[in-house]
Amino acid sequence: MKKKLLATVMSALLITSLLGGCGSSSTASSQAASGAASTTSTSQAAGKKLKIGITVQSLSNQVWSVACTTMKDMADKDGNTLTYTDCGDTSSKQIEQIENFISSKCDVIMVNPSDPNAIENVCKEARDAGIKVMCWDNEMENTDINWVIDNQKLGYMIGEQASKFINDKFTDGKCQVAVLDYPQTAILLERENGILAALKEKAPNAEVVAQQPAINATEGQDAMETILQAHPDVKVVCCIGGGGAVGANEALKSANKIADNVGIFAADATDQELAAMLNGEANRMSVMVTGTPKVIGENCYQLITKLGTGGTFDSRNVYRDIFPVTAENASQYYSK
Repeated sequence: MKKKLLATVMSALLITSLLGGCGSSSTASSQAASGAASTTSTSQAAGKKLKIGITVQSLSNQVWSVACTTMKDMADKDGNTLTYTDCGDTSSKQIEQIENFISSKCDVIMVNPSDPNAIENVCKEARDAGIKVMCWDNEMENTDINWVIDNQKLGYMIGEQASKFINDKFTDGKCQVAVLDYPQTAILLERENGILAALKEKAPNAEVVAQQPAINATEGQDAMETILQAHPDVKVVCCIGGGGAVGANEALKSANKIADNVGIFAADATDQELAAMLNGEANRMSVMVTGTPKVIGENCYQLITKLGTGGTFDSRNVYRDIFPVTAENASQYYSK
């Protein structure tokens, strides 16, 4: 089953990167992208070419993978040089990658940190060398801009949506809940805390009976299978990201536990999650951040090129929009 799931996920990643995808995103994100795009167009017309280095936690996650391939395609079209790499969620490897970007004299480095504290010094080295540095996900100190999410708020939205489902489906809101978290990453711990806070406030009679870490589909499936063995009556699963949510859905399908009162609530709104929603499977809601993975890549690239060509920002922390996607609006964002 795991081999079949891995093949399915990899096929979905390939299809997503090849297809155009949906261009929908929130108004604020679109306006920001429009301004950045204008700056980019001006710089390209002036003959300014950029060398860009990107390091992310893991390319096994659809959001990071599709965003990176999207940025690479945009850079190639503009005549810029963009290299992206995967640190395998290992800080020492990420430091080495950033050092390589410094040595190769990149104009801009974007980091999606495994551990933001671990890379502060090397990011300072990059800035001291005249390189612009952008962080995707964390409020770092030694950066020019940080593209960030209010993760407590995002987690609370996941828990709030799950609580509505619990109170609607279960008498007195009594229900067993599992949480697929990832506490080893600070921002995802914030997200987990938001989930738990919302459940406690909005569904006080629900019981969180299990918590397991899961960042991708394989880990999500393994974790959910283990949870179901110990707690077969779990009906609601809250996940910090789409990878775990996809795996949890596969585990529930394999156990023949897809039912009207079973639901998975998560973030990222990946194509796999949206397809499951539209097919009436266990995925009920996922919080979309900025837009589809392709739109995230487009926004990221526009911020990078604006930064690399001397553009300025009102604040060093640029906050991203978040909104819930359910079966009712999933078709607007699904990359058919």
